[in-house]
Amino acid sequence: MAIVDVTVIPIGTETPSVSSYVADLQKILTKHEDEGNIRYQLTPMNTIIEGELSTLLGVIQEIHEAPFQKGIQRVATNIRIDDRRDKKGTMEGKLASVKAHMEK
Repeated sequence: MAIVDVTVIPIGTETPSVSSYVADLQKILTKHEDEGNIRYQLTPMNTIIEGELSTLLGVIQEIHEAPFQKGIQRVATNIRIDDRRDKKGTMEGKLASVKAHMEK
């Protein structure tokens, strides 16, 4: 299972705000989560998505394409992938590990 940190940046929006574009992406992610394909968490600066890598790459392509559907002509998408294969990892597990080290 992989965890992906993704930020989709529409370039050339009418206003500095991009929250409507972020909301569109969250709707796509919710659809995939409801189908049981992924889990995700929105943060103030990005979105964290968890699932099988091949699925995540397809979902990332879908959310990358979304701003183009609203007339945006340029989109920059930043992706960071954590694909650990020696044990199953989750978003919560990564946080719990850090917290355990903090308590030592």
